Amino acid sequence: MTSDCSGDTIAVHLSDVVQRQLFTKTGYYKGAIVAIKRINRSSININKPMLMAIKRVKDLQNDHVVRFLGACIDPPNMCIVTEYCQKGSLQDVLENEQIKLDWMFRYSLMQDILRGMSYLHSSEIRSHGNLKSTNCVVDGRFVLKITDFGLHALRTPDPDVEEGSYAYYRSFLWTAPELLRMQQRPPEGTQKGDVYSFAVICQEIVYRMGVFFMSNIDLGPAEIHEKVKNGVKPYFRPTLEESDCPCDELAVVIRRCWAEDPMERPDFQALKSIIRKLNKDGDKGNILDNLLSRMEQYANNLEALVEERTADYLEQKKKAEDLLYMMLPKSVAWQLIRGESVAAEVFESVTIYFSDICGFTALSSESTPFQVVDLLNDLYTTFDTVIEKFDVYKVETIGDAYMTKTAIKAPDRNPFRVGVCRCCGVKDAPVLSVRGHSQHGVQDGVQRTTPEDPRESGHQEILDTFGTFELELRGPVEMKGKGAITTYWLRGSGWHL
Repeated sequence: MTSDCSGDTIAVHLSDVVQRQLFTKTGYYKGAIVAIKRINRSSININKPMLMAIKRVKDLQNDHVVRFLGACIDPPNMCIVTEYCQKGSLQDVLENEQIKLDWMFRYSLMQDILRGMSYLHSSEIRSHGNLKSTNCVVDGRFVLKITDFGLHALRTPDPDVEEGSYAYYRSFLWTAPELLRMQQRPPEGTQKGDVYSFAVICQEIVYRMGVFFMSNIDLGPAEIHEKVKNGVKPYFRPTLEESDCPCDELAVVIRRCWAEDPMERPDFQALKSIIRKLNKDGDKGNILDNLLSRMEQYANNLEALVEERTADYLEQKKKAEDLLYMMLPKSVAWQLIRGESVAAEVFESVTIYFSDICGFTALSSESTPFQVVDLLNDLYTTFDTVIEKFDVYKVETIGDAYMTKTAIKAPDRNPFRVGVCRCCGVKDAPVLSVRGHSQHGVQDGVQRTTPEDPRESGHQEILDTFGTFELELRGPVEMKGKGAITTYWLRGSGWHL
């Protein structure tokens, strides 16, 4: 049985259910997205009372009540098809911290519930019976609508929720105590029971901490269910402080709505007038003005969210770039960031620096592993801080050896520096893969530069021009592939970095 379409039509569109939806299963009906609620029955008996119930729901027309579109009774695709609201349930909105809700907005949500429930109570439906924040849905214009009312013969318990489980008892946290005490609760509930449920939803709106929030007590749904059901004075209710409400009158109204005696609870028609008076700002202007105000606030929320996400993106981007700069010369890293291919470069000369800790082996044998790690970390951190001030690239650290090169990031046009580099050796540096580390091809520059390197006479002449380095003649030393070369010890420097 469907409205305005055959059962086969709905069944076909069920194959188009959008699995990515966060709030509910959806499908397409007459080109529009609709909400789909499965019916967990093997078969449905279509009789006159069932047809009358469907007609009553189909005839409902109100801005704050979800429109019933039809039902499919053909197995295995039995379902109820209703209007789809993009923002999800009220519970989803309240639990989304990125959506800012001022009190005018919150009052508007309460008023939408009251308008929808007043309409239901004055219709042939008479009562909801399962009013909760998950059965209040919000459309794209932030208008709240009531759903899951009527058609109780088609509505069955969720098969995934076992009786006695956490989810089972949680589903009763909106239920009035007099209904909890009944052996056989009427599926349509009562009007006074709906008012109690409205009070619990209002407390959710005030605190945005979930259903039946308790500030000083940590109880599970089963324990809360039992305390509310027992009805022992003082009656067990969720936290509600006047200081947390925009005015004391709101707290008074909520307490009246969840009164233990159902007769003390006001009806929805009276509540509409009360909440309208409390929402002085939101009651100004017409419906369009209030709607525009809601949309403006939502737009402001989106702008703030975009700014926050953009700031997070830029921060993560900077971290990634800093890491890349640590692994590669900046000129190479910058080309990779821009998506450019990096061509191999040949430098006529570079200066290579090795450092080594004298007596490191003996020192390590007398120290704990943590002490060795701390020593190397402090030393290399100091080195890193120094080389950041110069055009120097750290190649690698192996054990206590620290190797750097200069004039490899960009050609250096300083003629004096080039002279130093020429005396030191030749190097080419191709980047072999964007995803790998930089690969270094080295000629004899590295072979002639070793820890505690004896300085050659050509180098000594250059260092003498500074007048700050302390050199000591060491004498001829056999160099691999070079023969005997006059060398010097570099003992220190009078110039401090």
